[in-house]
Amino acid sequence: MIRKTDETFPVVKIGSLPIRGRFVLGPMAGVTDQPFRILCMEQGAALVSMEMVSANAVLHGNKKTLAFINISENEHPISMQLFGPDADTCAYAAEKLNHEPYDILDLNMGCPMPKIVKNNEGSALMRDIPRAQQIVRALKNATDRPVTVKIRKGFNDEEVNAVEVAQALEDAGADAIAVHGRTREQYYSGEADWDIIRRVKEAVHIPIIGNGDVFRPEDAVAMMEQTGCDLVMIARGARGNPWIFRDCEHYVRTGEHLPKPSIEEARAVMLRHARMQLDEKGDHLGILQMRKHIAWYTTGYRNSAALRSRINLVKSFEELEQVLNEWADA
Repeated sequence: MIRKTDETFPVVKIGSLPIRGRFVLGPMAGVTDQPFRILCMEQGAALVSMEMVSANAVLHGNKKTLAFINISENEHPISMQLFGPDADTCAYAAEKLNHEPYDILDLNMGCPMPKIVKNNEGSALMRDIPRAQQIVRALKNATDRPVTVKIRKGFNDEEVNAVEVAQALEDAGADAIAVHGRTREQYYSGEADWDIIRRVKEAVHIPIIGNGDVFRPEDAVAMMEQTGCDLVMIARGARGNPWIFRDCEHYVRTGEHLPKPSIEEARAVMLRHARMQLDEKGDHLGILQMRKHIAWYTTGYRNSAALRSRINLVKSFEELEQVLNEWADA
């Protein structure tokens, strides 16, 4: 087992940026907004990722997109992820966003959603290596911060090309690559192929971030042992569980599991999350978004199904607080 007995992990450098830890929060649309990123950072995430930003939306000055690019001093280091169809659009967006205090600029080559792929963005770039290289080179020229790329195993089972893509991106100047061990056609189904992460790690000389099917500390350790990856990216495994970063660090150091947060601790975090969410998004949208978060938070706790049915009816922070207090005190 990979295990540290001291209080620090080896520092991994992405470009010149030191990452002091092994476990990073992956980007998730509709999830990794500022309140959730702060909670994960407080629980030990070594790097947090923003929701992906459309380069075209930045190009056209979309107010909705620009509004959620909000970075606080409590969430560093932080990665901003762009998706776009070509080098010019992505470079323009990067230049436009250079005033933002992000630490890493990440190119999305993994999003499998049809509307993204249809526009030759996201996973579609796995099929056009020269264009992907052009975008990376353009981003390197547009920002002085490290440029990373998130890729998949391939587009489908007949086009498994992550190794070739990673080598090409390294040649183009990428400072690190995150590899999700699924193809685009898999979306998030089936099992992630960690062997492709190992193959990519052995083929390049820049840091590799493993991604896919990390839901428990044992998963994180197994991924590091099987792939040799430098960092482990946790995405879906962090939904409703910002404690996973703390738990992974503790497990790697000691081989022991921390206890599941008590209902009282979970309630306190949910209420704090809700306050931040409402401050960030407003009362109406904030409550709507908290409903899904609470469904994730309460999975595995007693009376969670009944709680979720009640939460879906609340319309204010006060109602939310009352329902959570009654649940926790029952």
